Amino acid sequence: MTNVRRARVDDLPEVVALIAEHAVYEKADPPAKGLAERLGFLLFGEPEPRLIGLVAELREGGPLVGYATCSAEVSTWDGEEYLHMDCLYLRDGHRGLGIGELLMDAVRGEARRLGLGQVQWQTPVWNDGAIRFYGRIGATSKDKRRFFLPVR
Repeated sequence: MTNVRRARVDDLPEVVALIAEHAVYEKADPPAKGLAERLGFLLFGEPEPRLIGLVAELREGGPLVGYATCSAEVSTWDGEEYLHMDCLYLRDGHRGLGIGELLMDAVRGEARRLGLGQVQWQTPVWNDGAIRFYGRIGATSKDKRRFFLPVR
């Protein structure tokens, strides 16, 4: 039975491995060196972590097969806060089993806990499986392009 829960400090090496797999899946550059340290601060820093990390394990204490991360953000146009889901990833062989829905339910639960009325995210335009999944759970989309501007 799959268990979805908040990530713990001892999950960090496995979460970083999932992130590296996610990067390969999305045809992106691998994570930069030092990710575990930076992520550890974001997920477990004091007084309040900046990032919420959720993990899916096949059974309590079993191997991690997926993760989702999210954080509260603000929409200027709406004048409201929302929960931004930065990542949702399931290992190959674990998609189509309902685990993604469990993770999304947990993400929605975090939005409710924070008093936020909406979750927003993005996915690559070529990721047809994810797009079908998101549509099946009732999500809608807007066409936009994401830009990155270095400030260093």
